[in-house]
Amino acid sequence: MPNATARLMSLNGRVVPYDECQVHAFCGAMKYAAAVFEGLRGYWNEARNDLYVFRLHEHLQRLRYGMRVLRLEPVFDEAFLAESLIGMIRANDLRETVHLRMIAFLDGDDELSAKGPAGLVCGALPRPRSRAVREGVHVAVASYTRIADNALPPRVKCTANYVNNRAAELEARRNGFDGVLMLTDRGKVSEGSGACFFMVRNGVLHTPDVTSDILESITRDTVIRLTSERLGMAVHERAIDRHEIYAADEAFWCGSGYEIQPILSLDRLAIGAGKPGVVTRALQEAYFGIAEARLSEHPEWRTPIYANA
Repeated sequence: MPNATARLMSLNGRVVPYDECQVHAFCGAMKYAAAVFEGLRGYWNEARNDLYVFRLHEHLQRLRYGMRVLRLEPVFDEAFLAESLIGMIRANDLRETVHLRMIAFLDGDDELSAKGPAGLVCGALPRPRSRAVREGVHVAVASYTRIADNALPPRVKCTANYVNNRAAELEARRNGFDGVLMLTDRGKVSEGSGACFFMVRNGVLHTPDVTSDILESITRDTVIRLTSERLGMAVHERAIDRHEIYAADEAFWCGSGYEIQPILSLDRLAIGAGKPGVVTRALQEAYFGIAEARLSEHPEWRTPIYANA
């Protein structure tokens, strides 16, 4: 097996071995990048002996939205999506923190305008808390512009969108950075290559608004809500200029895969004290406490896998 993906996957609702989870090389996902995906997290709680998928409903609704926007047919109902994902987790008997992947794709072998048949694949791989979450990252502004809404749908987790993200990420890595921050075609801050951006300035949390060509991130929504509920801080969703970030007190980015990662510097200029800030650490504590079911708040955000088996 070439990676750490669990040995069993789900293909069109059937649990199959990793090596047998295959689609044709001429399917629409391969030829036209006609696919949408979701990355979710499952958090293991040793004391409760259960795995909790974080905000499953919201992820499945966004996947269905993406299928509609790409005109994939049929758009799978939420029950089928949930059963496919949860069945794969249980078949693998996963009892550790994992990253979960779902891809809805154009199957078959037809022309550019084909809408179906649609396929679905689900998989999982172990992913404990990263060093970037613990220690922070150093990032750069990309020379690549973030895709605009009138070119490709940034609100949709479409595989084609990530050619743009990948190019920017590779550029940053070549130049010795941990990650990249992208700007819109208007020169405003958009997002990272796979995460939404936040900064603390003058006691307020700021983040690019949804017209800044961002993905309407579920983790972003989580952070906004926890900032109000747990910290009592205001959150301003607005257009942000690149050079405002250099004056920020602290910054971080977030996503299901990234979780919450402190940003220590931008373009080799330290942000604030150049170390994870108190707001970032407080949000991390709240986020992980809720996602891992160590805190009681927002039980509706957690789907237990084994308690309901």
